[in-house]
Amino acid sequence: MKPIQIKFGTDGWRAIIADTYTKDNVIRVAEGTAKWLVGKSYSKVVIGHDCRFGGSMFSQVTAEVLSAHGIEVYRASDYVSTPMVSYGVVHMKADLGIVITASHNPPSYNGFKLKSRHGGPSIPSEISEVEALIPEYSAFAQKEIHADQNLIHDIDLESIYYEKVKSSFDIESIKKASFKVAYDPMFGAGKRVFSKILPGSYIMHDDDNPGFHGQAPEPIDRNLQELSNFLRSSNGQYVGLATDGDADRIGMYDEDGVFVDSHNILLLLLYYLAIEKGMKGKVVVTFSVTEKMQKLAKELGLDFQTTKIGFKYIAEIMIDEDVLVGGEESGGLAIKGYIPERDGLWIGLTILEFMAKSGKKLKELVEMIHKRVGTFKYDRDDLHLSEEKKQEVIAKCKAGGIDHIGPLKVRTIDTLDGYKFFFEKEGEWVMLRPSGTEPVLRVYAQAERMSRVREILDSTHAFFQS
Repeated sequence: MKPIQIKFGTDGWRAIIADTYTKDNVIRVAEGTAKWLVGKSYSKVVIGHDCRFGGSMFSQVTAEVLSAHGIEVYRASDYVSTPMVSYGVVHMKADLGIVITASHNPPSYNGFKLKSRHGGPSIPSEISEVEALIPEYSAFAQKEIHADQNLIHDIDLESIYYEKVKSSFDIESIKKASFKVAYDPMFGAGKRVFSKILPGSYIMHDDDNPGFHGQAPEPIDRNLQELSNFLRSSNGQYVGLATDGDADRIGMYDEDGVFVDSHNILLLLLYYLAIEKGMKGKVVVTFSVTEKMQKLAKELGLDFQTTKIGFKYIAEIMIDEDVLVGGEESGGLAIKGYIPERDGLWIGLTILEFMAKSGKKLKELVEMIHKRVGTFKYDRDDLHLSEEKKQEVIAKCKAGGIDHIGPLKVRTIDTLDGYKFFFEKEGEWVMLRPSGTEPVLRVYAQAERMSRVREILDSTHAFFQS
């Protein structure tokens, strides 16, 4: 049987463990990566893995393949977050970072992410170059890998990251603030370091569970109801923070247990950095982010750009330009003064610092920002459709001529990455786009009230699946 063609999606190669994510296929990807490094005359790599099944084994075999090609490898022997690897690349002045992770995907997946020397995702052109070098068959899969153990070194990426955090935030002001923090790492790689950063926080789901209790470790409201319920029962004493499996994405809850999504976090970051701290720079967001970000950026006199979906597009701009805030709807956010990388804990600490220094609750900060840009609500449905049905929906969008979606009159359509339909009432829209990492069709919607968001989503489902 001919081997599968391995393709990197919006954020690395991901596949189901023991199906196509196998040791032999990881060796193929590692060999392609090694050939790319050698071709570029690069010689130093940092490797880490998160808490998923087989992470240590897959990272070890990757290190062995690289060392067999003469590449010096600094490997984390225990689990780490993706941002720890990314920052480790910069700290070690390495040429590339590799993370064995499937991020927020379901527990049956694992993956292989590439990180550039700048400390963020490798740019699309470099990923394409690596893809082209992945062999159909690897000689290493058929025989023992002649690894050069002298080129493989253990590295404590967590301690390096922890020291960076301590020197970058006013941790004492957060500790002395009137609020407490409840943190849900979703059984992921942020669990240990957070206890060091803010000891005494309430932490749930921090045991060793590579199956993530059967749930995809994605920090969105429907996956975090235990955290929400805890906050609702705590009389406003706690604010909630959650990160995904490799701790590069974020979700937050206010003191009443109400979910604060990435759109609102992005707005708060922009307000804090630009207004409270007087910082300047460009604002870059992906296609599915609320247009309220553009409104606030314009008010502040800041340049604004929208990219295709995938943080790698934001990172590419951050490398070359002065970017103040960058982010995507799915919880991957980044700010100036660090590395061009998503980091759920880093962003969470920025918001906690904003709360501590302003003396305001998270709920009050969100209300403040809504008074400035207008109230809005947002939600997303993930439709697990057959490939045939998914392509049917996309074909209907591509054919054009859609002037109504159910009772909703379409004003304009944007097709930068997917299909975004803006309705007659300002601030109301729906967007459809197939996932780049899962067999899923994502449907996003925004309106002033959550009940209206639900109406838009339901009308969209009925229209496209009729």
